[in-house]
Amino acid sequence: MLPVLRLSQAWTADYSILGPQQTKQDMEVNTIKDAFDKVTKKQKLSYSKSQEVIDQLNQEIQAALENLQSGHESDCKTVLAELRTKLKESAPLTQLEGTQKELNVALSKYPKLLEKSFNPDISKAYRNVDPDIDTTNQIIASHFYRQGLFEVGDCFTVGAMEQESVSLIKSPYIQMYQILESMRSRNLEPALSWATENSSKLRANGSDLELKLHSMQFLETLQKGSRDEALQYARTHLAPFAETHLVEIQKLMGCLLFARKLDQSPYTELLSLTNWDRLAMEVTRQFCNLLGQSYESPLSVTIAAGFQALPPLLKFMNVMAGKKQEWQTMKQLPVPVELEDEFQFHSIFVCPVSKEQATEDNPPMLMSCGHVLCRQSIMKMSKNLSKSFKCPYCPSDIDASLCKQLNF
Repeated sequence: MLPVLRLSQAWTADYSILGPQQTKQDMEVNTIKDAFDKVTKKQKLSYSKSQEVIDQLNQEIQAALENLQSGHESDCKTVLAELRTKLKESAPLTQLEGTQKELNVALSKYPKLLEKSFNPDISKAYRNVDPDIDTTNQIIASHFYRQGLFEVGDCFTVGAMEQESVSLIKSPYIQMYQILESMRSRNLEPALSWATENSSKLRANGSDLELKLHSMQFLETLQKGSRDEALQYARTHLAPFAETHLVEIQKLMGCLLFARKLDQSPYTELLSLTNWDRLAMEVTRQFCNLLGQSYESPLSVTIAAGFQALPPLLKFMNVMAGKKQEWQTMKQLPVPVELEDEFQFHSIFVCPVSKEQATEDNPPMLMSCGHVLCRQSIMKMSKNLSKSFKCPYCPSDIDASLCKQLNF
């Protein structure tokens, strides 16, 4: 999250009107609901009137047919002439005109109301920036390949990126999706080969993915093969993990008593299809991790976070309509933007002395006593590192030159 820029008193006063106003929101919702109810009411009236006119016309036509079929009227032209006269007198189009006109008026107003309430001009929150086109193209291409949309990615990168760069981005994800596709067919061999090849890296990250894959393969062997085959597989591939995962392996050994009938054993939960889904998710997570990428697409996260941040920025720009130049020159967000927990990636530190949030230029600093202050507070208390000072939280004397920057 970017630090919140302090607004001037005038800006703060202007922005105070942008806070939560439940009454105003309720009024907007009620207005939209009333307009929708009006449209539906007019639609029902129009339908009812149309059905009434159609029934009336049908009766006249049926009566004329009965006269023609009964033989009482020898002159067909007379019957048809009378039918034509009755249809003209009933004036079906004139009858429908009134209700249809009212429906059209209601329909024309409703989209305008929706557009006013739900489709604001988001260009107001646009910043004139010069993005790095190459980096942007790489992010977009990586997103497509990460999602398995290889044809779309190839179409996008044609002419936009050099093929060598495309290959570096695309190749790892091809391997990942080949592994996932094999797992959907209950074939763990590609996943096991990849995990074995990257065993040291996975262990360094604290991942037990290799054990999970071997455990699932053990269960598959026990289900489809013999008890002896499963036992031999466990001795070869599970035994190395016994020292750190003894409980899990003991549970798997209990499954040997129920070869080919695990569905009737106390271990039926091990056969759940959700276990395969979780395993595929873990493979994806660790694969991306070893690539130095996040599990979620950065492009997807950015768009989702921007979607949440857009409303307060649009409200701010409505107030600042006459000060667009100031908006273009700001280096920090001018208003607080609350995002959901899923978009909180970094810890936030507020200096207990200055009450200001830490920034790149004013990072948190660890003092020798274990307490933390922001750099500017330390510089001020130490007279620009010229003397020691007392920690504001304990009686320790602090040598400012020994303070270390903290990175969350």
